Amino acid sequence: MSQALRISEAATLALHSMALLAARPDGPLATREMATELHVSEAHLSKVLQRLAKAGLVGATRGPGGGFTLAKRPDDISLLDVYETIDGPLGCDECLLGEPTCRGEACLLGDLIKSVNNQMRTYLSMTHLADVTQAYRAQAAARA
Repeated sequence: MSQALRISEAATLALHSMALLAARPDGPLATREMATELHVSEAHLSKVLQRLAKAGLVGATRGPGGGFTLAKRPDDISLLDVYETIDGPLGCDECLLGEPTCRGEACLLGDLIKSVNNQMRTYLSMTHLADVTQAYRAQAAARA
């Protein structure tokens, strides 16, 4: 099934791993544990977490009992912060073809692309990790 809106796999991993870390603030989470919970490749998740650490969004602790924690409060990290750390700035009116065949004068989709990107930017900037942790908290409660 095709989707009009796509987010890269790396950005999706970043968003989910950050929400998971926000839902479990009681200690570091190991990459293996996070990959198991998210049903993703540990190697790919590790690369994403390294980029988040380099950007100062997560902290890493080495050794036994180590892992990743949020470097800031969940209220202080927007989903846009996470998204743009991985995929770069979210464009507002980029052509789906990359190079506009209409020279940007008469897009076949009108203002749809600009509107969707603006809605996406608004949602991601207004939504913080603290707002999206409920799914992972419910899973943790069900396991307990």
